[in-house]
Amino acid sequence: MPSELFGPAWPTVLDVADVTATAPDYAGIAYLACAASLIGGKRWVSAYGDWAEPCILWTAALGDPSSRKSAPLDRMTKPLWKIQQNARLDYDLVRREWQAEIERAKAERAKWQDEVKGAAGGAGETPPMPVLAVEPEEPQERRPIVSDVTPEAAAIILKGNPQGVLCYNDELAGWLESFERYTTGGRPFWLAAHGGKPHNITRKGSGSIDLRFTGISVLGSIQPDKIVELLAGANDGLVPRILWAWPEKMPPRRPSAPVSMAALERAYERLEMLQWGRDAEGREDRIVLRLTGSAADLFHEWELENAASDGDGGSLYEAFAGKMSGAALRLALVCEMTEWAFGNGAEPAEVSKQSVAAAIKWVENYAKPMAHRVYGDAAVSVADRNAALLARYVRKHRFETVNLRELRQHPHKQHLKPLQAKGALDEAVEVMVDAGWLLPAFQRDGETKGQPRKDYRVNPAVLGDR
Repeated sequence: MPSELFGPAWPTVLDVADVTATAPDYAGIAYLACAASLIGGKRWVSAYGDWAEPCILWTAALGDPSSRKSAPLDRMTKPLWKIQQNARLDYDLVRREWQAEIERAKAERAKWQDEVKGAAGGAGETPPMPVLAVEPEEPQERRPIVSDVTPEAAAIILKGNPQGVLCYNDELAGWLESFERYTTGGRPFWLAAHGGKPHNITRKGSGSIDLRFTGISVLGSIQPDKIVELLAGANDGLVPRILWAWPEKMPPRRPSAPVSMAALERAYERLEMLQWGRDAEGREDRIVLRLTGSAADLFHEWELENAASDGDGGSLYEAFAGKMSGAALRLALVCEMTEWAFGNGAEPAEVSKQSVAAAIKWVENYAKPMAHRVYGDAAVSVADRNAALLARYVRKHRFETVNLRELRQHPHKQHLKPLQAKGALDEAVEVMVDAGWLLPAFQRDGETKGQPRKDYRVNPAVLGDR
């Protein structure tokens, strides 16, 4: 994973990777999602013209259940929970004040109603309802991080968190499946949530929720054996927006030193405290950071090259590549704001060529190869994937023969879970036989009757013996 995109955040990424015995990839994408969610709708980025991108990123950590992918994600998101906890103290005070104002409003309203009754039947005007008789809206709690939310629940949270939030799902499969679960509004909502677009949700009996900015960054983990089914038929623009991290599994190791999260916590706090701009009517509004002249030239040159490589968008990868122009801008904005958040200088007013170059390098050298790996695996049949799993297991343990019944039992069963489904192991073995990796060697035990043992001899070439 190229480090330039992370700037002063990179040492923390490496420290978290070290203490969790993982590659930097997981902590890296977690940082990108967290930082983007804190910037959210307060800062946008524009390359040229009216085109502007919000600071919203969707990232996913892939790995098998033993890859320890949750640990770095938890560590990088922990400061967000701390921000939420601190905000809760202020919220409790504000809510008590609100409850007092509600009681005052009720009393004022009752007093006004008595005045209206007294005026009834007379020739005088109806006394107007005083401002103090109007009940104030309930204050909303600052919630920078949420998990497992429905579109309606997310909309309610966004109403009180207009800058956006991070949706952190330790198991991302459930989130991807929810696209189909909420058929009446799930996909339109999440498309709006990635684009930061205005959105309206109508609730039965509870009115509607109007959002000026629907901004939700996403972070989660998922297992490779679950992703193929989820990606099938998913080329509608949602899944290709995800930035993937699928590093090789690292062996266990002792951390070299304790990890200090102080610098990261301070940076998150600075991003959290970013102030809104103001529109012509004085309402909170985004501030758009434009690329410098040289940055815009570099971006345009790369954008033309990227457009030439995305084909007609028919495949998942081509759709992914086609969305990288917007992603690169968002990443460049995170890079620019990271330099500021970890430092002490003035907030940047534009996005530099250095940040754009770092974003382009990350997209070309990391995001695209990872997407190739993810979508390439998705194109492989289940039988071929299972055969590959079995082949790696055979090579790892240097089996000279394998038996189907034994592979379904301890200790092999726990390492070959996808092969335990009905017919999965037989299909995988059939693929390996067709490839010449396994050779049938059926035989009975002694003179017994019945079905022979389903033994297969491993081709010595598979083990590198010839």
